[in-house]
Amino acid sequence: MKDNKKVIYWLLTGCVLIFIMVVVGGITRLTHSGLSISNYKLISGTIPPMNEVEWEAAFDLYKEYPEYQKKNSGMSIEDFKDIYFWEWIHRVLGRFIGVVFLLPFLYFLLKRQLSKSTIKKCILLLVLGGFQGFLGWYMVKSGLVDRPDVSHYRLAMHLTTAFITFAYTLWVALDLKFPQKKEINIRFRNLIRVGLLVLIIQIIYGAFVAGLDAGWIHNHWPMMSDGQWIHDSVTIEQNPVWRNFIEGKSGVQFVHRTLAYIVVIFIAIIWWKSKQQAQTVLQSKGVNTLVILVIVQFILGILTLLLQVPVILGVLHQVMAFFLLAAMTFTLHRYSK
Repeated sequence: MKDNKKVIYWLLTGCVLIFIMVVVGGITRLTHSGLSISNYKLISGTIPPMNEVEWEAAFDLYKEYPEYQKKNSGMSIEDFKDIYFWEWIHRVLGRFIGVVFLLPFLYFLLKRQLSKSTIKKCILLLVLGGFQGFLGWYMVKSGLVDRPDVSHYRLAMHLTTAFITFAYTLWVALDLKFPQKKEINIRFRNLIRVGLLVLIIQIIYGAFVAGLDAGWIHNHWPMMSDGQWIHDSVTIEQNPVWRNFIEGKSGVQFVHRTLAYIVVIFIAIIWWKSKQQAQTVLQSKGVNTLVILVIVQFILGILTLLLQVPVILGVLHQVMAFFLLAAMTFTLHRYSK
């Protein structure tokens, strides 16, 4: 039997692993661990230093790059081991996810348990996974030249691709779980599509905030500072003015704040419109979950800002964005077939 339950479980397992990968990636970023492993070894890199000689060699290599020279000069080897751990586990998880996707795919392919449509979708998933790995290397490379920070553009590409890979994996699993067709409200479906697009843009700006360390400034709410809804620095950090909104810390934070309100408004409209039409149980649950998650995410965003991005809140904020994307994907799927 093609596209059986085993295939669905395999895809959902991939979703869980991508989720874990994103959580570890968030911790890696917030603990400033991402540049601790400066050499990329696809196979042998899965084995960490096993003795003091190997640890000294890894530490000496780290000392050759800008992060140590400009930010962490004088760091002890024990502190280095701490940041090394998070980057290492992040990379090992990436390799493990690749194996979990590829080997079962080949097994199902050989056993003829995949339909032609599912095969095409799974090939796209494999391409997305491989591209995600490349973007990870491309991102780290940007922090090994002059500046001890990765490019926020590359960070955004890396993170957003992970979110999109997860969402598409979930979508494929949902296609197999709910193969039946039904009548849909095209206008309402398109509204959810726009909401999903706005959410993805907000996720991209969340990555910009993280990449620019823009969460450590303007730690006030609802105003950006005492007496200012829009801080003076929003439009003067970069020239020309428009660059402030993609490269300036204040400008990027302002956009992220503004988009948060827009996401809330979109989900409120989706909820309101959904109540004006007949709904299945799953459709109703999807929309209601969206409302709950966006409220929690909004509160987490405020607390993360006010408390100047403690690691636990920063990770929870990213995790909630992940759940919100999952709920939006599920809701869109339930209104699309």
